[in-house]
Amino acid sequence: MKTIEYFKLQAKNLHKDFKTQKPYFDSSLGDNLFEYAPKFFDVDALVTDFDIDEKQFTLMNAQHIIARLAGFEKWTVLLKGNPDTLELSKLLFDNMDKISIEEWDIYISGEQHEKGFLFDEEFKLDIFKAVFADVDGHQSGGYDYRLAKREKPSIENQKIKPMEKKSTIKITTLPLTGIDRKEFIETANRKFEDVLQTIEPTHPELIRQLWNPEQYIDEVLKSDMLPIDRDYALSLIEAFLVNNVIDLAAETDQEDFSLN
Repeated sequence: MKTIEYFKLQAKNLHKDFKTQKPYFDSSLGDNLFEYAPKFFDVDALVTDFDIDEKQFTLMNAQHIIARLAGFEKWTVLLKGNPDTLELSKLLFDNMDKISIEEWDIYISGEQHEKGFLFDEEFKLDIFKAVFADVDGHQSGGYDYRLAKREKPSIENQKIKPMEKKSTIKITTLPLTGIDRKEFIETANRKFEDVLQTIEPTHPELIRQLWNPEQYIDEVLKSDMLPIDRDYALSLIEAFLVNNVIDLAAETDQEDFSLN
């Protein structure tokens, strides 16, 4: 399903939830209110947080709310989004239990400030996939408005869950040494080759000559990050490598231009 169609479906589902609306009189407040039997979204929470007019809620209103939940100002802006922006927005929507729009904005702003340059949408997408979408253990401080994601696990799943093993290994000193350094270098080299095939540079062999995985690892992992979860550190190695390879490609292209 295309991303736009996916968001259209979410808007239709939200509109369906609002159509379950039934009026009732609240004697404690002395006012007529509405109650809902939603299947997809927490309607009551959305009404409160987005100041929704319950008496005149249309499909267009639903589209506006979905756009906001996906990180857009309004629906028409969502419709004009480029493929990378839309894919990232879908991931944000699908992972709002892991990180909210506000938390993501704060996180990516901090990363851009530390690296000293603004990331393009493709780079942001790669970071989100490596750090959040493909990594378990994140828990948003925001609110997940989707009902399906908040269903309680079955008794069987509750029995299994305590046995799941999650990484608690921390890196406490830098630079990396021994087995850690070896694994991080292997991870960087593997991701480097994947990126090289993806971007299809003009001079891949020259880029391989310039590539220095040990130097790259030492540049990404800073002492002020310590202590840092080992798996999270590995995800950073993967996330920031795309831009590093692009820089190396630009350097080789410039050298080729100078020689000619």
